[in-house]
Amino acid sequence: MALGMGAVTAGSASASSQRHKLQNRPAWLGTAQAKGALPSGQRLSFSLLLTMRNQPGADAQVRALSDPSSASYGKWLSLGQFNSAYGPTKAQTASVSAWARSQGLHVDSVAPSGMLVNVSGTTSTVEKVFATSMRSYRFKGVTVRANTTALSLPTTTPAAVVSAVKGIVGLDTGAAIKKPADTLPGPPPGARYGVQPCSSYYGQKMATNKPTAYGKHWPYAVCGYTPKQLQHAYGVTKQLQQGHTGKGQTVVITDAYAAPTIAADLRKYNAKYGLPQFKHGQFTQQTPGPDGYDLVNECGGNGWYGEETLDVEAVHTMAPGAKIVYAGAPDCASGLDNTWAAAIDNHTGDVITNSWSDGVDDLADLGQSYIDFYQQYSTEAALRGITVNFSSGDAGDGTDGGANLAAKTVGFPSDLPYVTGVGGTSLDINRRSTWAGEWGWQNAYSALSKNGKSWTPAPPGAYSSGGGGGTSQLFAQPWYQKGIVPSSVADFGGTGPMRAVPDISMVGDPNTGMIVGETQAFPDGTYWDTYRIGGTSLSSPLLAGMVAVASSRAHHALGFVNPLYYSMLDGRGLHDLKAPTAPLSQVRTNYANTLDRSGGLTFQLQRIDTQMSTLHDTRGWDDETGVGSPASAFFRIAARR
Repeated sequence: MALGMGAVTAGSASASSQRHKLQNRPAWLGTAQAKGALPSGQRLSFSLLLTMRNQPGADAQVRALSDPSSASYGKWLSLGQFNSAYGPTKAQTASVSAWARSQGLHVDSVAPSGMLVNVSGTTSTVEKVFATSMRSYRFKGVTVRANTTALSLPTTTPAAVVSAVKGIVGLDTGAAIKKPADTLPGPPPGARYGVQPCSSYYGQKMATNKPTAYGKHWPYAVCGYTPKQLQHAYGVTKQLQQGHTGKGQTVVITDAYAAPTIAADLRKYNAKYGLPQFKHGQFTQQTPGPDGYDLVNECGGNGWYGEETLDVEAVHTMAPGAKIVYAGAPDCASGLDNTWAAAIDNHTGDVITNSWSDGVDDLADLGQSYIDFYQQYSTEAALRGITVNFSSGDAGDGTDGGANLAAKTVGFPSDLPYVTGVGGTSLDINRRSTWAGEWGWQNAYSALSKNGKSWTPAPPGAYSSGGGGGTSQLFAQPWYQKGIVPSSVADFGGTGPMRAVPDISMVGDPNTGMIVGETQAFPDGTYWDTYRIGGTSLSSPLLAGMVAVASSRAHHALGFVNPLYYSMLDGRGLHDLKAPTAPLSQVRTNYANTLDRSGGLTFQLQRIDTQMSTLHDTRGWDDETGVGSPASAFFRIAARR
């Protein structure tokens, strides 16, 4: 999870005798524990966010370029075209850079789009320039830094600079204070999921020696679907047979840090599951230079290794001919945000998948600058023909199964209007590796009682997790959702039609998830092993691979693909997912110690697509699965656009 990058935006200039005010101090400080002042000589890195020009014009052009019925469909802009029409002018970036230097700040770089002027300076310089004090706090379990008062610009700041600067990002980290690290920690602690007894395909093994539920016995959960099963179920196998492998496309994966064993892990995984080995240059990693990693302990550094492994193996599963660029950020805070933005500015690939989020779309927590940063860069991506996927999260509607309705919310950045919010499903692949059913992913569990004769609490049990969905508090309803998203969802907050998520979904239920292979540290040694995994962290890269294959077949980038997804609601190209008409369950086997049978086994009864959440999959678009999941006809329809 990336942690917030900033919480201030430029406001209007005050009278000439006063400083030019920026937005107030971070709202979250009211719930943080003050730790102390930052050392005066500590060097702080942050960015000045410059305002895009003509946002209404940019919005209109996004619609024209991405609407499949438009004559301008697919005529994406180059960086130069974007800069000349919508980016800050060269004069603006030059004046802001010159002003920053005049204040004693060092200009480290200027983003290719001109939207970020990256600067650094000592704490004392920052405090003087912005008339504030910088302190450290304990917030949500990590140490953070922030300005204690509102930020402002000196009265002598040129009007051109005041009008150009939209906000400051990265000064209020909303995350742990940076701490350089020479190296990353070793492989993460080992764990095994998807253990016997389990099924090779959905419904293969029946748990006849376990108690019944809803009047019948249920099958053991899937051990974990293989790449070949997922390819066949979602119609990729036929595309591969026809030569549509994703060749010519580049998928970018943004995560924090980088697994030191990834190259060897991928070779073993591809060999075991019949995927082609990566050719020279087909898989590359972009990582910081020496001493470039920050916040390793605070961010759980090696915990991100599994995320990278999952993302790369999932993309390669669906698009074995595509290039994959892993953009490894120096930390899970502003470093990850800037890495994402750089992938857009540099057009590193035509598809970017992001299996992380910044929590919920709460203005007070995120801050307007941070939201503006993501809005501007996602707009650039949409104009330049870059597909951006964000996982919708694994907490359902945020209410913990309806227990706290006041907490109903959606995740950010998945609710940005110009990204694809990817939800999760529970997937039935049968013995012929054919798609046999799919439902929204919302799980509840009951545990096997100590005497082995009943499930407790009584089925459906306690709510556990599910794909994120619902109504944004931040963004108005985009044109492609009008007349499609029910008013009961779009108008949920009572402030008018708002953006709703997810847009589309793929398998995310960890009980019908994918097998991945990763080097892990076990009590008996460090070595490569496999385990089953799910979450919308799986859904997003699987979809990214499918988009790459579709783009390969179409011979052009699909770009901002949401309007295309919504145009397929006529029943072609999608599985329209609906809740089961009767209770649907399976039995999950776990190692009690997560490692081996020495600690014994535990068993859980999973209720698939429980109706305990406020999210429900219904005919047409719904707030649990969006438009549904891609079907085999998706590739043919996308290629005709």
